[in-house]
Amino acid sequence: MDTAYGSVPLPVWERPEPQSRAAPVPLSRAKIAATAIRIADEHGLDGLSVRKIAKELGVGPMRLYDYVTNRSELLDLMVDAVYAQIAEAGQHSEASQHSEAGQHSEWRATVLVIVHRTRDAALDHEWFADLLGARPHLGPHALAVGESTAAALSQAPGVRGIDDLQRALGALNAFIVGALRREITERRTARSTGTDVSAWQAALGPYLTRMLETGRYPTVARLVIDGTHLNAEETFHHNLITILDGITSHPRT
Repeated sequence: MDTAYGSVPLPVWERPEPQSRAAPVPLSRAKIAATAIRIADEHGLDGLSVRKIAKELGVGPMRLYDYVTNRSELLDLMVDAVYAQIAEAGQHSEASQHSEAGQHSEWRATVLVIVHRTRDAALDHEWFADLLGARPHLGPHALAVGESTAAALSQAPGVRGIDDLQRALGALNAFIVGALRREITERRTARSTGTDVSAWQAALGPYLTRMLETGRYPTVARLVIDGTHLNAEETFHHNLITILDGITSHPRT
Protein backbone atom coordinates (compact mmCIF):
# COMPACT_ATOMS: atom_id res chain seq x y z
CA MET A 1 0.00 0.00 0.00
CA ASP A 2 1.46 3.36 -1.07
CA THR A 3 1.20 6.22 1.43
CA ALA A 4 2.68 9.69 1.81
CA TYR A 5 5.41 8.04 3.89
CA GLY A 6 6.30 5.39 1.35
CA SER A 7 5.17 1.85 0.68
CA VAL A 8 3.91 -0.08 3.73
CA PRO A 9 2.40 -3.55 4.00
CA LEU A 10 -1.34 -3.91 4.36
CA PRO A 11 -2.54 -4.31 7.96
CA VAL A 12 -3.26 -7.89 8.96
CA TRP A 13 -7.00 -7.05 8.95
CA GLU A 14 -6.93 -6.26 5.23
CA ARG A 15 -4.66 -9.01 3.99
CA PRO A 16 -6.51 -12.03 2.62
CA GLU A 17 -6.01 -15.35 4.35
CA PRO A 18 -3.36 -17.54 2.67
CA GLN A 19 -4.81 -20.05 0.25
CA SER A 20 -5.51 -23.39 1.88
CA ARG A 21 -3.13 -26.14 0.93
CA ALA A 22 -3.05 -29.86 1.33
CA ALA A 23 -1.86 -30.24 4.90
CA PRO A 24 -2.88 -32.40 7.84
CA VAL A 25 -3.75 -29.35 9.96
CA PRO A 26 -5.82 -26.53 8.40
CA LEU A 27 -4.97 -23.09 9.74
CA SER A 28 -6.61 -19.68 9.92
CA ARG A 29 -5.85 -16.45 11.69
CA ALA A 30 -8.84 -17.02 13.98
CA LYS A 31 -7.52 -20.46 14.95
CA ILE A 32 -4.03 -19.10 15.58
CA ALA A 33 -5.40 -16.25 17.70
CA ALA A 34 -7.60 -18.59 19.74
CA THR A 35 -4.63 -20.85 20.47
CA ALA A 36 -2.44 -17.88 21.39
CA ILE A 37 -5.13 -16.63 23.77
CA ARG A 38 -5.29 -20.00 25.56
CA ILE A 39 -1.52 -19.98 26.02
CA ALA A 40 -1.44 -16.37 27.20
CA ASP A 41 -4.30 -17.03 29.64
CA GLU A 42 -2.22 -19.77 31.24
CA HIS A 43 1.33 -18.40 30.95
CA GLY A 44 0.96 -14.66 30.33
CA LEU A 45 2.44 -12.72 27.43
CA ASP A 46 5.97 -13.57 28.56
CA GLY A 47 5.15 -17.24 28.06
CA LEU A 48 3.74 -16.73 24.58
CA SER A 49 5.82 -17.67 21.55
CA VAL A 50 5.29 -18.75 17.96
CA ARG A 51 6.98 -22.05 18.78
CA LYS A 52 4.47 -22.79 21.57
CA ILE A 53 1.54 -21.88 19.36
CA ALA A 54 2.84 -24.06 16.54
CA LYS A 55 3.36 -26.99 18.91
CA GLU A 56 -0.17 -26.61 20.27
CA LEU A 57 -1.55 -26.60 16.72
CA GLY A 58 0.64 -29.48 15.61
CA VAL A 59 2.37 -27.57 12.80
CA GLY A 60 5.81 -26.21 12.07
CA PRO A 61 6.53 -22.67 13.34
CA MET A 62 7.25 -21.36 9.82
CA ARG A 63 3.67 -22.09 8.72
CA LEU A 64 2.40 -19.48 11.16
CA TYR A 65 4.39 -16.75 9.42
CA ASP A 66 2.17 -17.19 6.37
CA TYR A 67 -0.63 -15.76 8.52
CA VAL A 68 1.15 -13.30 10.86
CA THR A 69 4.45 -11.68 10.02
CA ASN A 70 5.51 -10.75 13.57
CA ARG A 71 4.55 -10.74 17.24
CA SER A 72 2.79 -7.36 16.96
CA GLU A 73 0.34 -8.76 14.42
CA LEU A 74 -0.27 -11.76 16.63
CA LEU A 75 -1.09 -9.49 19.58
CA ASP A 76 -3.36 -7.42 17.35
CA LEU A 77 -5.33 -10.54 16.42
CA MET A 78 -5.57 -11.66 20.04
CA VAL A 79 -6.74 -8.27 21.26
CA ASP A 80 -9.37 -8.01 18.55
CA ALA A 81 -10.66 -11.49 19.37
CA VAL A 82 -11.28 -10.27 22.93
CA TYR A 83 -13.01 -7.17 21.61
CA ALA A 84 -15.23 -9.49 19.58
CA GLN A 85 -16.33 -11.08 22.87
CA ILE A 86 -17.01 -7.64 24.34
CA ALA A 87 -19.00 -6.57 21.26
CA GLU A 88 -21.01 -9.79 21.20
CA ALA A 89 -21.82 -9.51 24.90
CA GLY A 90 -22.92 -5.94 24.36
CA GLN A 91 -25.32 -6.99 21.61
CA HIS A 92 -26.78 -9.69 23.85
CA SER A 93 -27.33 -7.07 26.56
CA GLU A 94 -29.54 -4.79 24.45
CA ALA A 95 -32.66 -5.83 26.36
CA SER A 96 -31.09 -4.92 29.70
CA GLN A 97 -29.91 -1.62 28.21
CA HIS A 98 -33.45 -0.66 27.30
CA SER A 99 -34.80 -1.67 30.70
CA GLU A 100 -32.11 0.34 32.47
CA ALA A 101 -32.82 3.26 30.18
CA GLY A 102 -36.00 3.72 32.18
CA GLN A 103 -33.89 4.82 35.16
CA HIS A 104 -31.08 6.41 33.19
CA SER A 105 -30.73 7.48 29.59
CA GLU A 106 -29.91 4.89 26.95
CA TRP A 107 -26.44 6.33 26.32
CA ARG A 108 -25.53 5.70 29.96
CA ALA A 109 -26.85 2.13 29.94
CA THR A 110 -24.84 1.39 26.80
CA VAL A 111 -21.60 2.70 28.31
CA LEU A 112 -22.17 0.73 31.53
CA VAL A 113 -22.61 -2.50 29.58
CA ILE A 114 -19.51 -1.96 27.45
CA VAL A 115 -17.24 -0.97 30.34
CA HIS A 116 -18.38 -3.80 32.61
CA ARG A 117 -17.92 -6.29 29.76
CA THR A 118 -14.43 -4.89 29.24
CA ARG A 119 -13.68 -5.54 32.91
CA ASP A 120 -15.06 -9.08 32.63
CA ALA A 121 -12.84 -9.70 29.60
CA ALA A 122 -9.76 -8.37 31.43
CA LEU A 123 -10.44 -10.65 34.40
CA ASP A 124 -10.84 -13.63 32.06
CA HIS A 125 -7.73 -12.68 30.05
CA GLU A 126 -5.37 -10.84 32.39
CA TRP A 127 -2.84 -10.18 29.62
CA PHE A 128 -5.49 -8.02 27.92
CA ALA A 129 -5.08 -5.42 30.68
CA ASP A 130 -1.34 -5.25 29.88
CA LEU A 131 -2.19 -4.10 26.37
CA LEU A 132 -4.88 -1.58 27.28
CA GLY A 133 -3.55 1.88 26.53
CA ALA A 134 -0.21 0.45 25.44
CA ARG A 135 -0.85 0.37 21.69
CA PRO A 136 -3.66 1.48 19.35
CA HIS A 137 -6.43 -1.09 19.06
CA LEU A 138 -7.57 -0.75 15.46
CA GLY A 139 -8.99 -4.14 14.57
CA PRO A 140 -12.57 -4.29 13.25
CA HIS A 141 -14.06 -5.46 16.55
CA ALA A 142 -12.05 -2.94 18.57
CA LEU A 143 -13.29 -0.21 16.25
CA ALA A 144 -16.86 -1.48 16.65
CA VAL A 145 -16.61 -1.26 20.45
CA GLY A 146 -14.99 2.16 20.14
CA GLU A 147 -17.77 3.32 17.82
CA SER A 148 -20.49 2.13 20.22
CA THR A 149 -18.78 3.84 23.14
CA ALA A 150 -18.16 7.12 21.33
CA ALA A 151 -21.67 7.18 19.84
CA ALA A 152 -23.19 6.65 23.27
CA LEU A 153 -21.05 9.31 24.95
CA SER A 154 -21.89 11.78 22.19
CA GLN A 155 -25.49 11.64 23.45
CA ALA A 156 -24.57 12.60 27.04
CA PRO A 157 -26.02 15.95 28.16
CA GLY A 158 -22.60 17.34 29.05
CA VAL A 159 -21.09 16.51 25.65
CA ARG A 160 -21.83 19.43 23.32
CA GLY A 161 -19.25 19.02 20.61
CA ILE A 162 -16.24 17.11 19.36
CA ASP A 163 -13.90 18.63 21.97
CA ASP A 164 -16.21 17.54 24.80
CA LEU A 165 -16.47 14.07 23.25
CA GLN A 166 -12.69 13.74 23.07
CA ARG A 167 -12.35 14.76 26.72
CA ALA A 168 -15.14 12.42 27.81
CA LEU A 169 -13.56 9.48 25.99
CA GLY A 170 -10.17 10.37 27.44
CA ALA A 171 -11.50 10.45 30.99
CA LEU A 172 -13.42 7.20 30.56
CA ASN A 173 -10.50 5.36 28.95
CA ALA A 174 -8.04 6.63 31.58
CA PHE A 175 -10.32 5.27 34.29
CA ILE A 176 -10.71 1.89 32.55
CA VAL A 177 -6.98 1.44 31.99
CA GLY A 178 -5.97 2.55 35.47
CA ALA A 179 -8.68 0.65 37.34
CA LEU A 180 -8.21 -2.62 35.45
CA ARG A 181 -4.41 -2.58 35.57
CA ARG A 182 -4.49 -1.95 39.31
CA GLU A 183 -7.02 -4.72 39.94
CA ILE A 184 -5.13 -7.22 37.78
CA THR A 185 -1.82 -6.29 39.41
CA GLU A 186 -3.27 -6.88 42.88
CA ARG A 187 -4.63 -10.26 41.79
CA ARG A 188 -1.27 -11.29 40.34
CA THR A 189 0.63 -10.15 43.42
CA ALA A 190 -1.64 -12.05 45.78
CA ARG A 191 -1.40 -15.14 43.58
CA SER A 192 2.36 -15.07 43.08
CA THR A 193 3.28 -14.31 46.70
CA GLY A 194 0.45 -16.15 48.40
CA THR A 195 -0.11 -12.99 50.43
CA ASP A 196 -3.61 -11.62 50.83
CA VAL A 197 -4.52 -8.23 52.28
CA SER A 198 -4.80 -9.52 55.85
CA ALA A 199 -1.38 -11.17 55.69
CA TRP A 200 0.16 -8.06 54.19
CA GLN A 201 -1.31 -5.92 56.95
CA ALA A 202 -0.04 -8.32 59.62
CA ALA A 203 3.48 -8.25 58.16
CA LEU A 204 3.71 -4.47 57.88
CA GLY A 205 1.36 -3.61 60.73
CA PRO A 206 4.01 -2.85 63.39
CA TYR A 207 5.95 -0.54 61.07
CA LEU A 208 2.81 1.23 59.90
CA THR A 209 1.60 1.65 63.47
CA ARG A 210 4.87 3.31 64.49
CA MET A 211 4.69 5.70 61.51
CA LEU A 212 1.06 6.65 62.09
CA GLU A 213 1.64 7.24 65.80
CA THR A 214 3.97 10.11 64.88
CA GLY A 215 0.86 12.11 64.00
CA ARG A 216 2.34 13.27 60.71
CA TYR A 217 -0.16 11.32 58.58
CA PRO A 218 -3.62 11.87 60.10
CA THR A 219 -5.62 11.28 56.91
CA VAL A 220 -3.68 8.13 56.05
CA ALA A 221 -4.31 6.98 59.62
CA ARG A 222 -8.07 7.42 59.13
CA LEU A 223 -7.92 5.36 55.94
CA VAL A 224 -5.96 2.57 57.62
CA ILE A 225 -7.90 2.46 60.87
CA ASP A 226 -11.44 3.23 59.71
CA GLY A 227 -11.30 2.05 56.12
CA THR A 228 -12.53 -1.37 55.04
CA HIS A 229 -11.42 -3.68 52.24
CA LEU A 230 -13.82 -2.63 49.50
CA ASN A 231 -15.39 -5.08 47.08
CA ALA A 232 -13.56 -4.73 43.75
CA GLU A 233 -16.62 -5.01 41.51
CA GLU A 234 -18.73 -2.61 43.59
CA THR A 235 -15.87 -0.11 43.76
CA PHE A 236 -15.32 -0.31 40.01
CA HIS A 237 -19.02 0.34 39.37
CA HIS A 238 -19.17 3.20 41.89
CA ASN A 239 -16.16 4.93 40.36
CA LEU A 240 -17.51 4.37 36.85
CA ILE A 241 -20.78 6.02 37.85
CA THR A 242 -18.79 8.95 39.26
CA ILE A 243 -17.05 9.38 35.90
CA LEU A 244 -20.35 9.26 34.01
CA ASP A 245 -21.94 11.72 36.43
CA GLY A 246 -19.08 14.10 35.77
CA ILE A 247 -19.52 13.75 32.01
CA THR A 248 -23.24 14.36 32.32
CA SER A 249 -22.91 17.52 34.39
CA HIS A 250 -19.73 18.83 32.77
CA PRO A 251 -20.09 22.63 32.83
CA ARG A 252 -19.03 24.78 29.90
CA THR A 253 -16.09 26.97 30.90
